[in-house]
Parts: sequence; structure tokens; C-alpha cells
Amino acid sequence: MSEVLLHVSGVSKRFGGLQALSDVNLRIARGMVYGLIGPNGAGKTTFFNVITGLYTPDSGTFELAGLAYKPTAVHEVARAGIARTFQNIRLFADMTALENVMVGRHIRSGSGLLGAIFRTPGFKFEEAAIARRAQDLLDYVGIGQLADYKARTLSYGDQRRLEIARALATEPQLLALDEPAAGMNATEKVELRALIERIRQDGVTVLLIEHDVKLVMGLCDGVTVLDYGRQIAEGTPAEVQKNEQVIEAYLGHAGAKAAAEATAI
Repeated sequence: MSEVLLHVSGVSKRFGGLQALSDVNLRIARGMVYGLIGPNGAGKTTFFNVITGLYTPDSGTFELAGLAYKPTAVHEVARAGIARTFQNIRLFADMTALENVMVGRHIRSGSGLLGAIFRTPGFKFEEAAIARRAQDLLDYVGIGQLADYKARTLSYGDQRRLEIARALATEPQLLALDEPAAGMNATEKVELRALIERIRQDGVTVLLIEHDVKLVMGLCDGVTVLDYGRQIAEGTPAEVQKNEQVIEAYLGHAGAKAAAEATAI
């Protein structure tokens, strides 16, 4: 049986009178690409925000690689080994692509404030190593030639790739992608799928929120479906697409047919 990398149990979150999440559970084995789907307002992004430290849950337990972690601060979650991207791209627009990735890498750096202020030899050595690693990651996601371009000048698809490179710079065990295919054309989606598969092959587990059902069903090893903050189904893509609750709440019969065709690819 594969090692469970991420295990969250009993996660609930309320905003005033709105119960956004109700007793949601998730188990993701190391090495999987796992999908989280559901209609708009189902609680997917809220759940992402809880497990990655943007929102504090009302209840729930959280483990990564068998160790408990508290999702109370983004930087602590990143140090634990979870990195994420956002549905709405959040880059440093006036920094270069290389500098954006270097920012992500600094969470693993050892030089302190004094080293940065006085630019000690140790600080300079580490900065050079960070820059080399950042360039390697830009090459990895396919935009190495754009290292010196400001982030705001990149195409939408390349900005998505840059966000992934910055997330990978933190050396995550789990990469959480929030709507990575949003706004992409068909060619860019094919390239994104290949990149996610490569990331998984290189040892990083992926958790994916995505509205493109065909992409999810053709890429993911397992899927959890939320509706109104509740977990209504989980299993393999083939199992989920046949679930009557899922068809009624989300896929519809046309969507179920498209999902079945994707799974068959």
C-alpha cells in the first residue's frame, strides 16, 4: 500500500452564517496526481486555503508524511512541505522571472538578516546558488529563455509556468495547483498536462483544483468531489464519473460522457 502523504480529517470552516466546509476528509498517497472538483461555490478553494494556511479551520486534523502540521500560517505550511499556486496569478509583476523564483527559494536559505545587510561572503555564495537553482527551475518548466523578462511582460500561460517554478523552488513534497489551466488554450493545456506528469515522475505529489473535467479525468489517479462544502464522492476517475450524485450535482450527463472519453485516453 502506498504511503499516505497528506491526510486531513474532519475539516470544517464557517464564515458567519455560511458553512463553507463540513467534515471534509482527504487522503493522498505519495506520488499521486489527485483532483479536487465540484461546482462553483462547492468549497474547493476554501479547502485549499485551509490546508495551505490562508484560512484557519474551525476543526480538523492535518498530517503531512505522518507528521502533524498546523495550517495557521502560509510560511509554516511551506516549510512543512506544501507549496501552492493561485487561481488568480500572484507574481511580483515588476520583478524578473528569475527574481520571482529566487523569492520562493529563499524559504530554504540559511543566511540571516545580518548577512543580507553586510553582504557577507556566505550570503553572496548562497545567493549565487539560489540564482542557479532558479534558472534550473525556469528551464524545467520551459521558460528558461525568459529569465530576465519582467513577470508582467510574460504571456498568461508563461505566467502560470512561472508560478509553478516559484512553488517548486520551495522543495515541496506536495504541490497544490488552483485552477492552473484557467485561461489556457488547447495547446497550453496539453503542455500543462505534460509538465504536471513530469513533476509527478520527479517525485512531487500534486493536488489539483480544476474545472476542466476532461483534464482532471485524464490526468488524475484519484478524485474527491465537493458540493456545498460537503464531500459527496471520492475514488478513481472511472468510479467518480459513474457516481449518480456527482452526475446530478456537477458533471451532468454530457459532462460524464466527456469525462469517460478523457479517462479512456
